Amino acid sequence: MPRPAIPHASTQPPRTAKEVTLTADCLLTVDEAAERLGTGVRFVRRLVAERRIAFVKVGRHVRVSRSVLDAFIEANTVQPAVRRTRAHYGRAA
Repeated sequence: MPRPAIPHASTQPPRTAKEVTLTADCLLTVDEAAERLGTGVRFVRRLVAERRIAFVKVGRHVRVSRSVLDAFIEANTVQPAVRRTRAHYGRAA
């Protein structure tokens, strides 16, 4: 009975830092971008049409980079306001 083959290490050269970055920074479809933002597809298409976010055209398809989407979220994040207490004024006599 023949022994099962042992899987060998990949014969491809190791990836460069740029290739790893490109892989980690994948392109999302408009549907995926909308899901990530928690909005409708129409909102993402409007962001693209108004050039409010960077996008990639692949033929007639529109793709949005994950890092661009993360930067958009970060840039539009509103920090909570510091609550100021009102000075206590006494009642009028």
